[in-house]
Amino acid sequence: MVVKIDSSWHNVLSAEFEKPYFQQLISFVKNEYATRTCFPKGTQIFSAFDHCTFENVKVVIIGQDPYHGLGQANGLCFSVNDGIAFPPSLLNIFKEIQTDLKLPFPKSGNLERWADQGVLLLNATLTVRESEAGSHQNQGWELFTDAVIQKISEEKENVVFLLWGGFAKKKGAKIDRSKHHVLETGHPSPLSANRGLWFGNSHFSKTNSYLKNLGKAEIEW
Repeated sequence: MVVKIDSSWHNVLSAEFEKPYFQQLISFVKNEYATRTCFPKGTQIFSAFDHCTFENVKVVIIGQDPYHGLGQANGLCFSVNDGIAFPPSLLNIFKEIQTDLKLPFPKSGNLERWADQGVLLLNATLTVRESEAGSHQNQGWELFTDAVIQKISEEKENVVFLLWGGFAKKKGAKIDRSKHHVLETGHPSPLSANRGLWFGNSHFSKTNSYLKNLGKAEIEW
């Protein structure tokens, strides 16, 4: 079976695609897309990888599930398609950027512009049924995305990992913190943000300061 993913990632993850769990996962996903309404659309399942090659990864943001509302998900965590209203977590992300970097609110919640600069926007689970949050969890995606994080940790250096909320922090167990820069804070969801666990984290300026000190281009958030 050939997985349609950017060639740089295919080279790194080819062994993963041959494992029994991944074969079972793909069978599950194909059946779900054939019999249910699922998101993102099939051609966008691996969009996070297609917009951010393995060589270009400078920053990793870990999400949980794709959005499960019509027209929202585009394969990048926290991102929505052009013309879609900002979900609450994304709105809080933009509020923090506005405070942290004094930048105006963007017109679009499509974060492809981040991914194209080297930000891997990785959901732990890459697919979901319409209106059923978590419906594709525990089918194998988590094993796959753990392997992605581990490969980045092992084969690259000085990557910034932004771990927002308990779920992302657990995924962060795969990261070698002696060679990468890890920033942790609460989740940007209203539940967490309203308890004072999100705003004021300054992750965006801290990321750019770290990249600048390495002589790398800063992210235009």
